[in-house]
Formats: sequence, C-alpha cells, structure tokens
Amino acid sequence: MPASNPLDILLAHNHWATRSLLDACLPLTPEQFHRRFEIGLGSLYDTFAHMIGAINIWLDILAERTPRPISDGKARDVPEYLMLLDAVCAELTEAVAARPLTDVMLRVRDGKTFKYTRAVIFTHVATHGVHHRAQAINMLRHLGVTPLPKSSVAEWSLAVDPIA
Repeated sequence: MPASNPLDILLAHNHWATRSLLDACLPLTPEQFHRRFEIGLGSLYDTFAHMIGAINIWLDILAERTPRPISDGKARDVPEYLMLLDAVCAELTEAVAARPLTDVMLRVRDGKTFKYTRAVIFTHVATHGVHHRAQAINMLRHLGVTPLPKSSVAEWSLAVDPIA
C-alpha cells in the first residue's frame, strides 16, 4: 500500500535520500570523501557527520537525555556512516510512535531553553537534510560521479513506494 501519512513519507524519504547519497560515496577514495569544497560544510565526510549527528542530538532531546555531541572525534568511513544512518533512522521511526506529537520537549543550548512540540522536532529532522543533500550532490558532481543519486520525494515514491 502506498504511503499516505506525510510524516511517514518525510521520515522514510529522509532515510532513503541520505542513504542514496552515501551509497554513491562507496566507490570514492578516502581522499575524495574528505576532499574540501567551498560548499556547505566543506566535504562529504563533514556533511554526513553533521546530518547523522544532528539526528542523534534530536533523538537525545526526544528521549530526554543529555544530547551527545555531533562528532565524537572518531574517523568513519562510508560503510560506518551507512550503519549509523540506518540505526538513527530506525530509532527515529520508533520515536514517532512513542508519544503524542503534541507533547512539548525542551532543548537547552548555549544556556537558553527552547520549547518544541515533538511534531516540530520530527519535521525539522526530516527536512534538515534537504539542503545538505543538495550540497553533497554538488560535491559528487565536482568529483565526476555519474549518475548522480536521486533525492526528491517524488523519486523516492517511484523507487520504493510506487502506486500500482
């Protein structure tokens, strides 16, 4: 059955699109994965560290535990990022069903407290990666990767959730 819940679509698409980009990075050399660009966070490595780390931070907020830093300082390769992405996206999907989306969560950052509904947090996490994925696609283009991975919601729908 095709997906019809916008939240489910956003969460599934976010995972699929980010995974598609990481899959496109598998043939890259470590030098290419770490190559610096004047785009976004500067490298594919840093872009994926940021995207996956941000999901982790928001999951910690949802679980009401102290947010872990975006980077733990460990150098990771593409297969490790794929495993981390799968794990955090699975946890995020479980978290969607855990409590009402209307519940208010607190985030303390730089000594300031911010209040967000769980719906805002899930929507933010699902949409945060859109511009970072565009930056990563541009980096892959500069590296000569062809074909470039698909990343739109419509492409996700045709690839994994076609209407018969």
